[in-house]
Amino acid sequence: MKEHNRREFLKLTSLAVAGSMLPLSACSSQKELAVAAGVAGVDPGYKLKVGLIGCGGRGTGAANQALNADSNVELIAMGDIFEDKMTQSLQILNQIHSDKVNVPEESRFLGFDAYQKVLDSGVDVVILATPPTFRPLHLEASVNAGVHIFCEKPVAVDAHGYHRIIDAVKIAEQKNLNLVSGFCWRYHNPKRAFFNRVQNGQLGDITSIYSTYNTGELWSFDRQPEWSDAEYQLRNWLYYNWISGDHIVEQAIHSVDFMMWAMNDELPVSAMGTGGRQVRTDEKFGNIYDHFAITYEYGSGVKGFHFCRQQEGCENSYHAEVFGTKGRGVASVTRGEHFIEGNNDWTYEGEDNDMYQAEHDALFAAIRSGQTINQGTELANSTMVGIMGRMAAYTGKRVTWEQAINSDQRLSHDITSWNHFPEVKKVAMPGQTPLA
Repeated sequence: MKEHNRREFLKLTSLAVAGSMLPLSACSSQKELAVAAGVAGVDPGYKLKVGLIGCGGRGTGAANQALNADSNVELIAMGDIFEDKMTQSLQILNQIHSDKVNVPEESRFLGFDAYQKVLDSGVDVVILATPPTFRPLHLEASVNAGVHIFCEKPVAVDAHGYHRIIDAVKIAEQKNLNLVSGFCWRYHNPKRAFFNRVQNGQLGDITSIYSTYNTGELWSFDRQPEWSDAEYQLRNWLYYNWISGDHIVEQAIHSVDFMMWAMNDELPVSAMGTGGRQVRTDEKFGNIYDHFAITYEYGSGVKGFHFCRQQEGCENSYHAEVFGTKGRGVASVTRGEHFIEGNNDWTYEGEDNDMYQAEHDALFAAIRSGQTINQGTELANSTMVGIMGRMAAYTGKRVTWEQAINSDQRLSHDITSWNHFPEVKKVAMPGQTPLA
């Protein structure tokens, strides 16, 4: 991104409100792409057409990065449930990319069926940037439509959604569709260098991993007289576990993914933990916790200790610390440090990079070259590990991987109208909330 564009984008997006979303209804239609990534790739002369589903702050940012990633690309369709979100997003993108935004009024889709209209509009690439509960439905529809996908993290809020994602990922593989995930740190040069060294044995055999995502409170919107209960929940989606999965799944999943990355995406066999609401007890914070502490155990005996917190006025920490038989390594977001100390001392001294831009650069380069990137399995598994941790904290029980993925608990639902919303469950009580 040019520096002028970057400054302008940051200024504009600071005005945008994060968190717009679009629920998805069932999709069975097939779409033949005008071009498809395959052995021959896509001719540079062909203008790749992008669609955006979910026009909040993250969706707007992702669309900006997609338009920066390729010289011959345009945004042709947008979909959301809230008109104000789309209007704001379109205004921002038009100011930054006036030559790459071509979204006439008839291609600005609102409502619960807007996702399908975006997919039917002739797009080659779709950006999925809605809240997690709707992500399995969006991904299914996008794979069915035969488009390339950028999919934000996480991808589910329960085991039911996890299995839908896994099934969709397999079909995407069969179709040679690119599926790049929103686990952006996996495109960050310092962390790539660090975790590559961990996986290559520079710490020896891993014995334990400590990860944190301790931050302050996030945004919330006061209820307006004209808002229904459903609209209030969707506009404050972070605070309802049926929409967000709780903050261990929605936000701290990045740090859970650090653990998975260090373990070369091996799945833990069980989780035990605790959590609750110490500070955010007001009704406006829905039914989620404000802190979690989870211990993950691997078959080899390795332990992963994860802590996350959203409480104002407390010490912040966002990092991964890996311990092995040959030393200790740290990858810190808070301090920007990446180093190993022990038998193989090392400190990252290379250049930093814009990881958000890098993931879109990789997606569009793969489409053009005919290569295929499919990160769906890693995206789904890290999400499910976060869900398993939440289940352990909510119930106060030891939860195995098999119990977690075979759980009958349903937080997510296929929302098709404003009158079709699930009942908000009471705040989970450890020792009382059952393991479904």
